[in-house]
Amino acid sequence: MKTDLMQHIHAILAEIPEHVLVEAAAKTRSAEQVRTAIHAGVTIVGYNYVQEAEKMKSQITEKASWHLIGHLQKNKIKKAMELFDLIETVDSLSLAASIHLHCQSLRKVMPILIEVNSGREPNKTGVYPEHVERLVRSITDFSHVHILGLMTMGPWSDDPEQLRPYFRLTKELYEHIRSLGITGVEMKILSMGMSDSYQVAIEEGATLVRLGTCLFGPRP
Repeated sequence: MKTDLMQHIHAILAEIPEHVLVEAAAKTRSAEQVRTAIHAGVTIVGYNYVQEAEKMKSQITEKASWHLIGHLQKNKIKKAMELFDLIETVDSLSLAASIHLHCQSLRKVMPILIEVNSGREPNKTGVYPEHVERLVRSITDFSHVHILGLMTMGPWSDDPEQLRPYFRLTKELYEHIRSLGITGVEMKILSMGMSDSYQVAIEEGATLVRLGTCLFGPRP
């Protein structure tokens, strides 16, 4: 089973362009599955929940970068700052301010991505596209937070092609922010696309894709 999974992940990675990072979306997966993914060449592990990441990280000695890909609740920020190497889901000035304060006490700088609600869905997290630049400029006041790019989910669809306009919009925002040359802001990571949509996301400019089912198989 472990050998089969290793070979399967190797095959997925071989099809993805070298400039695109692969993040293992590891929610509900076993420690053995996560270790196998790392041994197969995955360098980033993503978790939706702080508690699950804490439990898993205590079982993993292999080197990897740990990203938070779920919404960060204010009461989990302290623990998240200790666990994660990058937060992909910052969507408000107040959340960035809380991250800054906790990192100040830890004497660390937290890399973050701005989560873009590219579909402007009122029931979802993320900042609307028209407010991204203003949020980016405001966050630069926080010396313990470092913006490295953007992340988007896009509306749910069973047809990946339906997501193309949302990925394209986020890429345009990414390039716009980069063109502004804002001090302290780097546009290095564009996190878009999951197991069912990562190929379209890569075509539209993603530099990081979040893969769960297509790496590990269906969730238990």
